[in-house]
Amino acid sequence: MTSSENQDDVEVMACTNGPLLVRGQIDLRSADGEPIEQSRKTVALCRCGVSAIKPFCDGTHKLINFKA
Repeated sequence: MTSSENQDDVEVMACTNGPLLVRGQIDLRSADGEPIEQSRKTVALCRCGVSAIKPFCDGTHKLINFKA
């Protein structure tokens, strides 16, 4: 499978005042470039910056009343 075929299968949706929902396989890496395993078909990525499990969302945006 080519990288363009992978990209065609990826969908990113910004949830209102919440995370980015990513459906499909992506190349997810840490700040220092290390690969982060994606074990689910859909992942929620933190946008508020307060999640304890960054880059993934843990729902903290609701507690801090995050507004996008």
